[in-house]
Amino acid sequence: MIKISEKGVSVTLKISPNASKNEIIKNQGELKVKITAQPIENKANKALIEFLAKQFKVPKTSIEIIRGETSKEKTLLIKVFDSDKIDFVTKVLSDGVNRDDNN
Repeated sequence: MIKISEKGVSVTLKISPNASKNEIIKNQGELKVKITAQPIENKANKALIEFLAKQFKVPKTSIEIIRGETSKEKTLLIKVFDSDKIDFVTKVLSDGVNRDDNN
């Protein structure tokens, strides 16, 4: 679920750690992000933020986990305020299947 507010864009998604590659998948209206990092010592959360920051072309500090720090289901806040950047972020999330081919 994607929601735009005065704080930025919030998105609820499921994370799948230990994946073979980093990617965003949209399946039946649900967002899933596969991350290669393991879910230990906050590595998967850090990798999730790094991957999404790269996809959205925003600094890592612009992405915050606001719910689900230790859960596979997370709510993130992407702190973007420019209408073009908001459109870009929502397009990336809506399209799905964005891969990080560097892994």
